[in-house]
Amino acid sequence: MNEYALLHSPDSKYCFATGERELVIRLRVAKEDRGISVMLIFGNKYEYHEKRMECTMKIAYSDQLYDYYETKLQLSDVRLAYIFLLQDGKQSYYYSEDGLTTTYNFNEGFYNFFQMPYINRNDVHQTVEWMRNAVFYQIFVDRFYRGNYEKDDTYIDMEWGGKPTPKNFAGGDLRGIIEKLEYLKDLGITAIYMTPIFQSKSNHKYDISDYRKVDPQFGSLEDLRELVQKAHELGMRVVLDAVFNHCSEQLPEFADVMEKGKESPYYDWFLIDGDYPLPQEGNYECFASCAYMPKFNTASVAVQDYLIDIATYWIREADIDGWRLDVSDEVSHEFWRRFRQAVKQEKQDCVIIGENWHDAYPYLMGDQYDSIMNYAFTKACLDYFAKGKFSGEDMANQLNHILMRNTEPVNRMMLNLLDSHDTHRFFTEVGCNKDKLLAAVALNVMFPGATCIYYGTEICMEGGYDPDSRRCFDWDKSKWDMDAWKSMRELLHFKQTNTLGYGTVFLKGDGSCLYMERKDEMACYRLWIHLDEEAVEIPDQNEVLLSHGYRNGALAVGYVITREEYL
Repeated sequence: MNEYALLHSPDSKYCFATGERELVIRLRVAKEDRGISVMLIFGNKYEYHEKRMECTMKIAYSDQLYDYYETKLQLSDVRLAYIFLLQDGKQSYYYSEDGLTTTYNFNEGFYNFFQMPYINRNDVHQTVEWMRNAVFYQIFVDRFYRGNYEKDDTYIDMEWGGKPTPKNFAGGDLRGIIEKLEYLKDLGITAIYMTPIFQSKSNHKYDISDYRKVDPQFGSLEDLRELVQKAHELGMRVVLDAVFNHCSEQLPEFADVMEKGKESPYYDWFLIDGDYPLPQEGNYECFASCAYMPKFNTASVAVQDYLIDIATYWIREADIDGWRLDVSDEVSHEFWRRFRQAVKQEKQDCVIIGENWHDAYPYLMGDQYDSIMNYAFTKACLDYFAKGKFSGEDMANQLNHILMRNTEPVNRMMLNLLDSHDTHRFFTEVGCNKDKLLAAVALNVMFPGATCIYYGTEICMEGGYDPDSRRCFDWDKSKWDMDAWKSMRELLHFKQTNTLGYGTVFLKGDGSCLYMERKDEMACYRLWIHLDEEAVEIPDQNEVLLSHGYRNGALAVGYVITREEYL
């Protein structure tokens, strides 16, 4: 028994509530010890010395190094004590707060059993229900569609479809999105996530000078209200981009500090080394190395109040459904805790999605974000579909590893994306291979969490790194691959018309083939992905729902999704 690999921690991603009387318990074990039996011995912590129950734990996930045993308990008494009994056929071991031992004294268990002392209702991380089966569409507003031809367009300096540079303006706006809502609904979209829309001198609007004003290039408050209202009428949600790590140097408060230095009442809103901020010397904190984007001091209560008021203002004024948080891992935990309380009090099912590119578990324990943009999923898809670094088994291991970073409620709300405005276009990364693109979208649709499609993916838009990934949407349908578009539409509608947001998840791989199973009380959905030109037989005789590259029971480059219904 490799005791160095054993890991369990109460009140964490290894022990968490999914309901007021429902608890998930996990135990990490070395993969080399597969074949052992794991038993959970549990009971009321006040009666544990004399009254206990047992249940068998099963392997739910496996990555490159570990197996993760899991069980879900339905509790009548939420004051829980528990330990683990491990048996390898030759020896029995107990695993408690004292580690691995060959004996255990239940009469003195109150010293060293694991415990969930009490499940408090307000500590349960509630799943935002609409996120379970959500299909997001990310829009870089300036490049999606222009709908308003009466606005002042003297700022536009590129033809629609021209090669973008970092500072070009193409003219896309909120009116353009409103006019394309029916198109998005037909495509299978249930949520829109827009890059920032507030007053800014840039095309991307990540340097905001007025957080309470929609940029006139994009429209007005009335346009935003209309967009949200019409989206809601079509069953779609709208999520805005919150840039609360930094601002524009043109923000009035920062301009006041530039003029008055330490005499400004806003001096402590920023992180300045000296009496005045000096852009040429770079003596203040900023985003990356961009002096024109000074960083907020989010440890300041005044800054916290200012930004939280902005967040709740747009919920009240426009009835938005969520915030995506830009550079959220550089903002203080204290601020996000206050932010969450205020946002959820304003609108309970308003989703909070952080932009954290790495393991964000400290932010995802129920007191800050609901989820993050799942760039770990993005990287795994690149390694499997584009770069050929992963076999099917490697991919299954990595996806399981990603799932084990967080709790079940968080996994159900993750924003799973293949690309974004900050990356190369996924279609370009896979060598413009439509079979691989569609297989990757199939995986995204089946994987726990929300699916996110970057605008233009459905028409196989190409693009390198920023700004090339921010090309204009080509609305000339004669140039679209309609077979690919229809296949993607089928996948996106499938996401929202089935019970994929519930039940269990199982992943495994063999060769270049990846297998995923989603099972609930009603049915089992199975996804097979194969990336080799030489077709393989798929040992699944159940009802075929969707497929690409699947012929006569064999799969080449593509996917097949089947369903087995339970009687």
